[in-house]
Amino acid sequence: MGIVGTPCFLTPWPSWWLLLVVGCPHLRQEMVAAKKTKKLLESINSRLQLVMKSGKYVLGYKQTLKVIRKGKTTLVILANNCPALRKPETECYVMLAKTGVHHYSGNNIETGTACGNYYRVYTLG
Repeated sequence: MGIVGTPCFLTPWPSWWLLLVVGCPHLRQEMVAAKKTKKLLESINSRLQLVMKSGKYVLGYKQTLKVIRKGKTTLVILANNCPALRKPETECYVMLAKTGVHHYSGNNIETGTACGNYYRVYTLG
């Protein structure tokens, strides 16, 4: 509850004001969840940059499938806007190769930026 029996989302003041003055638990939970997802994304991006420095990666759909077939990959990263036909096919190859798959929360442009490239990347192995 916010001020005098009113739920916190029905008050006329901005949500950050309620968090400072009243300490609304709903807003606190939302902020904690946002911090966790941001921290997880930063963790994935920092690990992705480490992989890019090592040079043991392939970018792109065709090259990723080749590496999966050879069994030389441990993790495949898919952007969240990967085309509808490519995603299940890649997941099927990954399942047969018994490797991991990670669905990146950003789109292909953000995935490419996280890799340190200026072009779009749907799949990364």
